[in-house]
Amino acid sequence: MFEIIQRETVYFWFYFQVLMYQIAPYWIAGILIGSVVSVFGKKKMNSLVDGLRSRNLGILGILPASILGTISPLCMYGTIPIAASCANKGMREDWVAAFMMSSILLNPQLMVYTMALGKTVFIIRIVSCIVMGVLAGFLVYFFYKDKKFFNFSGFSPKDGHDVDPNLLMRLLKNIWRNTKTTGPYFFVGILLTVLFQRYVPKAAFVSLFGSNRSFGVLMAATLGVPLYLCGGGVVPLLRSWLELGMSIGGAAAFMLTGPSTKLTNLAALKSVLGIKNFMLYIIFSLAFASVTGLVCNLFF
Repeated sequence: MFEIIQRETVYFWFYFQVLMYQIAPYWIAGILIGSVVSVFGKKKMNSLVDGLRSRNLGILGILPASILGTISPLCMYGTIPIAASCANKGMREDWVAAFMMSSILLNPQLMVYTMALGKTVFIIRIVSCIVMGVLAGFLVYFFYKDKKFFNFSGFSPKDGHDVDPNLLMRLLKNIWRNTKTTGPYFFVGILLTVLFQRYVPKAAFVSLFGSNRSFGVLMAATLGVPLYLCGGGVVPLLRSWLELGMSIGGAAAFMLTGPSTKLTNLAALKSVLGIKNFMLYIIFSLAFASVTGLVCNLFF
């Protein structure tokens, strides 16, 4: 018994170190870049979004609104106040929908994390997030021309964190806060990956996600709902799953349903959408993720 425990401990520690060496640099870089963008780029982002509102682009404004959402460093509780302010100043709701949708899915920190999954997955994630935002904007444009889609009056934003007058201290506090928030999920993700590699037979995983790629996409889209807690935490798992046979389409579906149905995001969204539009949002997220995964599997 002692020899078994010793062997398993050596195995665990060896692969834990290997995974840390492979993925930790992306996690650290993501925290640093995300914090720099958040501290020094937040005002610029606010002005860009507000400047977009003043341009007469018509329906074409959906695309830049979606792109701005993907590069926004704000969490959902920071995005909604900006969207509410722009909507109150007259920004079109289709633009607001595009910005909010893509902002939910991606930010600079997640972009860096995703680099650990390879160039193809990285590009697919960025493109699919922008397209999902654009499609959300088009749907609001075509089906909500004469009625309101959002109701920002019921949203109560949390107090901001980046308020220290000293920029260096503000940056250090932001780095520490991001580390404290994502660190536990990152290490749990590493731990789960090691346990998964050790105790889940490869044949069982391949039969579930690899043999039938279409079914694997639907499974990945569904699993993204309960399993996605933090972008940094799922990267080690996704990297392992891709190595074991998960299709790129399955990974894409998981990365779309995960953040779009993340519990903290849903709580904020329900407060501004109402129950009917909220349910439409859930259906749209699952459907788009599944279709995107199936399309990706046709080409990769």
